[in-house]
Amino acid sequence: MYRIGIGYDIHKLIEGRDLIIGGIKITHEKGLLGHSDADVLIHAVIDSMLGALALDDIGTLFPDTDPQYKNIDSTVLLKHVYALVKKKGYHVVNIDSNIIAQAPKMMPYIPKMKEILCKILEVDPDDISIKAKTKEKMDAVGQKLAIEANAVVLLEK
Repeated sequence: MYRIGIGYDIHKLIEGRDLIIGGIKITHEKGLLGHSDADVLIHAVIDSMLGALALDDIGTLFPDTDPQYKNIDSTVLLKHVYALVKKKGYHVVNIDSNIIAQAPKMMPYIPKMKEILCKILEVDPDDISIKAKTKEKMDAVGQKLAIEANAVVLLEK
């Protein structure tokens, strides 16, 4: 049995925070605003897995009103969600994802992001696609005010 899920996340860029995407710190003058580390890629992957299993979304599972999640490393949240996936008898077949940012350039960081995701989700690098896109200077992302990500996951029982 297969299940497919779609995830999406967006966070505002602000000064005074580290930029964490795909579980790694990226060199940039701004970081993403959020209750956790605001890792848009991992949040999109988490929501895609939760959606595939018809479970609550990331904000319900890890509410921003709960102090235990304040500044939490999103890889910790991903490990928790993948444990739920395995508990239901599923595993990840593949993930296709996009990071949409006008700046900074994401391509140099993608191999390390894939390495981190592969380790947590117990898949090979050929099973995860992370693509870097821009908004061609349109909307809040294109004006360097935010970064967004989306992801699609295929799970198999």
